[in-house]
Amino acid sequence: MPDYDKYMSRCLQLAKLGEYYVAPNPMVGALLVNEEGVILSEGWHRQFGGPHAEVNCLTEAVRRLNGQTPCSPVTLFVSLEPCSHYGKTPPCADLIISKRKELNIHRVVVGSLDSNPKVSGEGIRKLREAGIEVVTGVLEKECKQLNKRFFCLHENHRPYIILKWAQSADGYIGLPDRRVVISNPLSKQVVHKMRAENMSIMVGTNTALTDNPKLLNTHWVGRNPVRILLDRHGRVPRSYNIFSPDSETIVYSDNTQWEYILSDLARRNIHSLLVEGGATLLNNILATGIFDEVHIEVNPKMYLCQGIKAPESPEGFGALFEEQTIDNNILYTYVHY
Repeated sequence: MPDYDKYMSRCLQLAKLGEYYVAPNPMVGALLVNEEGVILSEGWHRQFGGPHAEVNCLTEAVRRLNGQTPCSPVTLFVSLEPCSHYGKTPPCADLIISKRKELNIHRVVVGSLDSNPKVSGEGIRKLREAGIEVVTGVLEKECKQLNKRFFCLHENHRPYIILKWAQSADGYIGLPDRRVVISNPLSKQVVHKMRAENMSIMVGTNTALTDNPKLLNTHWVGRNPVRILLDRHGRVPRSYNIFSPDSETIVYSDNTQWEYILSDLARRNIHSLLVEGGATLLNNILATGIFDEVHIEVNPKMYLCQGIKAPESPEGFGALFEEQTIDNNILYTYVHY
């Protein structure tokens, strides 16, 4: 019998290949393995609206086998419960059942259950009722972590929220009258990677007016995030970069309550939000306690001595998860519980 952890790890590797293209769908990887431990085919979800991982895996298996049925029983490994409903594609659970005899599928090993209420155990139920053995919870923690944004949307009914800012060694994020560059070229690339990983990006009025940012993903692969602007008094002119045609921009002015905004973004099926706002916006969000991660980039060689203070409550950010040096700048990542 194949090593469950070993092959689920491969599913996770495959799933990440779709990282910048499948949102708001989850990243999923799948593979077929015979009893001798030979991988017969692999697949992953490549693009939102396209075939799911299971479809690509089984289609590849049919192509490779060229009409031959495997002699020994076959196990399908998949990092997320196969879907059971009609969305942009037909149910994967139905496809697995229909291919059971042709591909000699006796067992399906699942990493984590799907918390989408349209699935939520129904895919597994279908497979078991069809007589297919189902094993669940293999590398479940790792599978859930991979799709933390997807699970947050469906379990908490809000986007996964990441706060990010750069500050000087003495704790300032900028000057009130002009833009200050604290990041270096390499750390800027890391920020754009974060933009590609998240569906939306938010700033407030002051940042939009002072920095005039486009908030696009120009230094990494993947799609541009949806731009979110909090502009209570409509002060940002439509000629500013944040309204460029490169990406959609959503403006909140009449109602800028944090809970309302998160609920509205969830209604729009936006599963993640990167906040690159100024001190006022960041402090307001931190005060609510509704956020998931904090990323703080520190330039240890820059001292501003005055200006706009960065948020100052490390104990309120959560547990320090990672500390990494990026071309002399230091990036601290906190996970909020």
